Amino acid sequence: MTQEEIRVGIVGADTKASWAKVSHVPAIKGLPGVRLAAVATRNEQSAREAAQAFGADRWFSDPFAMIRDDRIDVVTIAVRVPAHRELVLTALEAGKAVYCEAPLGRSVAETQEMARAVRSHHTAIGLQGRHNPAVRRAAELVSSGKIGRPLSARVASPTFGFGPEIPVAQDIFNKSSSGANLLTITAGHTLDLVEAILGPIVEVDARTEIRWATVRLTETGAESLRDTADYVGVLGTTRSGTPFTADVDAGVSPENIRFSFEVRGSIGWLSLTSNHPYGFQAGDLKLTSNVLFVEPDAAAVSGGTVETAINVGEVYAQLVRDLREGTYRTPGFKHALHNARLIEAVRNSAKRGVRQKVHHRDARVERLGSTSEREPISALAVLVPRN
Repeated sequence: MTQEEIRVGIVGADTKASWAKVSHVPAIKGLPGVRLAAVATRNEQSAREAAQAFGADRWFSDPFAMIRDDRIDVVTIAVRVPAHRELVLTALEAGKAVYCEAPLGRSVAETQEMARAVRSHHTAIGLQGRHNPAVRRAAELVSSGKIGRPLSARVASPTFGFGPEIPVAQDIFNKSSSGANLLTITAGHTLDLVEAILGPIVEVDARTEIRWATVRLTETGAESLRDTADYVGVLGTTRSGTPFTADVDAGVSPENIRFSFEVRGSIGWLSLTSNHPYGFQAGDLKLTSNVLFVEPDAAAVSGGTVETAINVGEVYAQLVRDLREGTYRTPGFKHALHNARLIEAVRNSAKRGVRQKVHHRDARVERLGSTSEREPISALAVLVPRN
């Protein structure tokens, strides 16, 4: 791609309450050589308002018309998971680069269908926490051996969502059929971070709980039944033999949010922490260690950019480099399939009460700190129960 500007079109850029508003839009605006060329919603008024508010060149009330528009290079899918499949497959068929929020599909089968449709197109999956500069530096610290052999890791990943009271618009998160819940979203992001720093997860032993089976919808006071977990606990092992625990806890008040990722090595230790209400998925992270390290690189988008856009901006920055250089370094839909299968292993372990092995068919799964030129994460996992 030789043109000076990469033109992005966002499906789901709503001005009232949307992830695109707080992350994708400011990220695009904060990156040189990238332009918000269009926004699309399924409502003409909201599409017009979004284009005006976000400074987009054009608006569409038909997302598929925007996807097929020749003036769009990258299609960003920032809508609810059940709508991903049709939009993603249309964008790939139109020959566009596609950035889709995670989880990619409602199931492993649906995710696999989209991954197989990629062919030579550039894709990016919204597991943006691994792109944070502090995470990249932490991965380098581990892979360099500066803290010695990793002996154990402990992750506390709280979220204010999925609690006893939620807005009506989030009731979809209570239903397993939507494919969007604490396990596929927060736990999916959390375990991806474990792999980014410590390498591939090869075994999981998990427990899930529904602590609030009846949830109050805040606007109406009506009650909704929850059939998805609001607590996930994982005890796992990485390929290097490092055991870890991941505690994914829902319904934590924003003022009490404290994300932490601690790694103890044979020589030293490192810690990543954040008090952002979105945890590590959106806010910046603080890296500390008892060994010397170079400070994390400056974020691609910073300054006046809202903090929720930092990690998403890193994804766009890498995707833009790939498009211009003809490389495929951005974790895309193959990585999304790996993450979906990893989460399926967690689900199966919790359901059956049996430890699960995760076999990686592709040996190219590496820590994010690697300087390899090949695609960093493109593993497919096979789930095998272990008694």
